[in-house]
Amino acid sequence: MRQDSHPTPLYRWGQQIYRCRKAIVLAWLALFCVLLPFALKLPSILEHNGFTPKDSPSQVGLEKLEEGLGLSAASLDIVVVSRTKENLTAGTAQKRILEELAPLRSLPYVRDIYMNTSSRQTGEDHIVAVKVLLNLDASEALRRFGEIRSNVPDIVGANAYITGNTAVFADMNEAVKSDIIRAEIIGIPAALLILLVVFGTWTAAVLPLIAGLVSVATTMGALYFLALADGSISNFLPNAVTMLGLAVGIDYALLIVSRFKEELRNGDVEKALAITCATAGKAVMFSGGAVLIGFAAMSFIDLPIFRSFSIGGITVVVVSVLAGNTLLPALLGILGVRIHALPLLPKRYRSRREVVRPSGFWRNVSRFVMAHPVIISVAVIALLLAAIYPVRNMNIAIPAAEVLPPKYESRYGNDLMTRAYDVRELNSIVVAAELPAAYDDPQSIRALKAYTDEVRMMPGVKQVGSYLSIGRGSEEEVAKYLSRADIREQLEQYRLVRDKMAVVAVVPEYGEAHALTAQLVRDLRMMDTPGLETHVTGSPAYKLDIMDKMQEHIVLVLGFVFAVTYVILLIAFRSVLLPLKASLMNMLSLGAGLGVVVWVFQEGIGADWLGVSYTGTIFALLPILIFCVVFGISMDYEVMMISRIMENYERTGDNEYSTAEGLESTGGLITSAALILAVVVGAFIFTDNEVMKAIGLGLTVAVLLDATIIRVLLVPAFMKLLGKANWWSPRWLLPRRMAVTTAEDPLEPGPEQKPAQ
Repeated sequence: MRQDSHPTPLYRWGQQIYRCRKAIVLAWLALFCVLLPFALKLPSILEHNGFTPKDSPSQVGLEKLEEGLGLSAASLDIVVVSRTKENLTAGTAQKRILEELAPLRSLPYVRDIYMNTSSRQTGEDHIVAVKVLLNLDASEALRRFGEIRSNVPDIVGANAYITGNTAVFADMNEAVKSDIIRAEIIGIPAALLILLVVFGTWTAAVLPLIAGLVSVATTMGALYFLALADGSISNFLPNAVTMLGLAVGIDYALLIVSRFKEELRNGDVEKALAITCATAGKAVMFSGGAVLIGFAAMSFIDLPIFRSFSIGGITVVVVSVLAGNTLLPALLGILGVRIHALPLLPKRYRSRREVVRPSGFWRNVSRFVMAHPVIISVAVIALLLAAIYPVRNMNIAIPAAEVLPPKYESRYGNDLMTRAYDVRELNSIVVAAELPAAYDDPQSIRALKAYTDEVRMMPGVKQVGSYLSIGRGSEEEVAKYLSRADIREQLEQYRLVRDKMAVVAVVPEYGEAHALTAQLVRDLRMMDTPGLETHVTGSPAYKLDIMDKMQEHIVLVLGFVFAVTYVILLIAFRSVLLPLKASLMNMLSLGAGLGVVVWVFQEGIGADWLGVSYTGTIFALLPILIFCVVFGISMDYEVMMISRIMENYERTGDNEYSTAEGLESTGGLITSAALILAVVVGAFIFTDNEVMKAIGLGLTVAVLLDATIIRVLLVPAFMKLLGKANWWSPRWLLPRRMAVTTAEDPLEPGPEQKPAQ
């Protein structure tokens, strides 16, 4: 093998970090202190969930209704429940409820209050809902929700629950704030415990936590200014940044600190730091690059929530990589041999890990696996395919209040409404119809009647309602009804019609998540409507637009992630087959993680134990989010392990020996890293946001499977089966394999010989 007589750029970088270590730490400290106050403010300025597609057909239709009929995008539903089971559907009871709500109606930001007129379910007459339209846009309504909520008067003999989009968004914002605190209370102490076990000293254990917390705080502080400039940033962002920042930040720091402790055995702090930056620092950069791929791919989907995850993920990973290659090495340079200070146990109980050889456990496991590669490969793949199996029955949907647990008022109120009313009418398809003339003009009546008659004949339609429903006679008779001032006043009061704008309610035969309802929305949009201009909106259309936005670029997302990951790993490992094998194995762990999510969140298996309020569906965003996040983070462990195997292979040229030594060197490290990530990310399983619960569960399961079954069993088995083909690459594509720097001498290659076996 050819020798390399010059230190690498990253080796020289480590030397420079050592010389400027105090200045680097002070610079990070200043940055942290400046951005921390803004990081704490970030959750309070995020107002949107990020689901609404910009300029989608449903959004255009909603804007038409706001402009033409005065329908407000900001509204509330007050759900009134009698404590004595009184029939609240009676006229006298409803009149009394509206009278008691009169103080609310008198407020300047309340446009109108009226009873919900949707069809009812039998046996639930003690529950009614009151619609409150606000003279506020969605953002202003959210900012003033606390004031609005406090002005809702008590109803005599009944309980009142506030729900609707504004209330759900307000509760989601509160959940974000409490979730971050709860996840940190659970995850950080658990991560510290694992780090103490791994390193054995408080000094070494605290460093990865410092790196992770600094990365999160710095990222959130920087994103505060972005959120001020861009009002569409999702309120899921703080949770995502906290989850991912702590996970990757601690994992990267674990790799750096572990390598530094290993190299420090020679006693030269500067040399140990330089080698750490040249080896572990390089692995962190490639790992960060692999993780960034998934977050970059999210930006292809034109939804604010994906763009928010993309921005947050890219920023926190970049900051974590920077911290891992600047702040952490600088702290290690300052500490030097004091990294061994403050041991967890008294000296007589401590393991002599500094002076004894490794136990060889992971090496023995690797050799056992490579002695039976076919049997173990078949068994492991069969197990993972069994975990993936539930994915084939995955039923995706777009939730609303269901992202919150029932303990939140908006979720509980929504559940009460679905008990009392026909859900299909509550979530009907809404058509904004622009008429050719005034709504009482025979030409408009004729055009709209032809349209509604045709819609009634369409498959999947249960009922059609419009202002023409007041009369069942001829067009002239309907026009006669509309000539009455009291009729027109009533129709306009309920925002059914005004001037040249009318609303048509199409109640589907099936639920809004049903495939036939989605097809009905598409058919309505494709209709030829002579004399009318129609815009189809409403909850089913809104959710269909979200689904269409995701499906529009899903192939591009998958292709980009696979292709770019392959190229990065091709450059990192200089092998044609290893990147392909890594991607296939990641798909196995990812699919298994998603299968467990389906079991819990769709089928309800273990849902009570995890505090999940399952609805029989999976949030449609989850498969893409889990894929993009898990694919990159799982690749972390591939980079860690294969990098060490490659170091040994370039030194010895022996595939089996290199695999055994690579697993011995990284098995404990990867297991520890996976456990830390599992407790940090898994802490979000016990928060209130169902989306973050599902991401936390899917990521935890996928990473644990990846770091145990796949890395410990499947990787060595495939390394054995492929043999030297693992390292093959055409000479014209990649440069010749070079000997690498070793701990013995960073400027000289190790001996090109295989140890005796």
